[in-house]
Amino acid sequence: MVYNDIKISNTFSLEAVAATYVEYGSVDELRRDLTGAEKPFLHIGSGSNLLFTTPRFEGTVFHNSDCSVSVIAQDGARVLVRAGGGLKWDRFVQWCVEKGYYGAENLSLIPGEVGAAAVQNIGAYGAEVKDIIERVEAYDIIDGVEVSLVRDECNYGYRSSLFKSDAGRRFFVIAVVFSLSRQRRLNLSYGALKDIDARSATLQDVRDAIIAIRREKLPDPGDIGSAGSFFMNPVVPAAQYEALAAQYPDMPHYPAADGAVKLSAGWMIDRCGLKGCRHGNAGVYSKQALVLVNLGGATAKEVIALAGEVIRKVEEKFGVTLRPEVQIV
Repeated sequence: MVYNDIKISNTFSLEAVAATYVEYGSVDELRRDLTGAEKPFLHIGSGSNLLFTTPRFEGTVFHNSDCSVSVIAQDGARVLVRAGGGLKWDRFVQWCVEKGYYGAENLSLIPGEVGAAAVQNIGAYGAEVKDIIERVEAYDIIDGVEVSLVRDECNYGYRSSLFKSDAGRRFFVIAVVFSLSRQRRLNLSYGALKDIDARSATLQDVRDAIIAIRREKLPDPGDIGSAGSFFMNPVVPAAQYEALAAQYPDMPHYPAADGAVKLSAGWMIDRCGLKGCRHGNAGVYSKQALVLVNLGGATAKEVIALAGEVIRKVEEKFGVTLRPEVQIV
């Protein structure tokens, strides 16, 4: 379906209208609606990781409405599940838990949709979605063909993927195939999960615990506009971390690839005294400094100005430059 001048849903609750909005449920529909569509193109999920800087997007916004989910293969304990790109991510996690399929539970309550999860490589509590992705089914809007990209072809990294690169924007995610397990294998390595009894805990127990943690720390976008974590946790060379740790012994840190160290952006923002501060109607969330929020009637200009102030102060204090996780449109 094609709509004109329709409001674009986004969890920041900022006013944004698309000149043209296309809702498609199949590749055939997408192929048809691409014909003659006005550029630039923007392919979105539920708008949970977007910050619109202008009230009107002069181009075409595409949204995948395929919410299907089904088992497509089983081999011993391994289960392959195909989910449409438009399926709400947390509904997918809930479905997996109810079926007794291990692998997605640590990613409970993350907002957004399956397709966007694969683009963003969402992660939380010691897990990343790339860990359970078998392949991504996409449509190449330049060559006009369907493609199936196995995980290694998706160039996954920390909150990054092929699909976020300039070269990868030609691919619209249609569906994602996940590799899950029917064999018990809970991931309780993250500190916040230390109170869970690994011997007796069920998938639902882990899901419930993570939902409780997230609800305690993060705002409900239905009540307070936000895009979740606004900044990525920075990854620095080991030598830089060691110099910082000498000055800040309590600085949280985690191992990263190639001997680098991942730091906590939220901790650094908090140490700068920015938790709860505001710029106009945009603010740093009082319970989690990694989150910027719309306190009511905020403009994109106010959010961007606040983000710039956070980046400046963290760099002044720690010599570390934060990068937005949010896609700025």
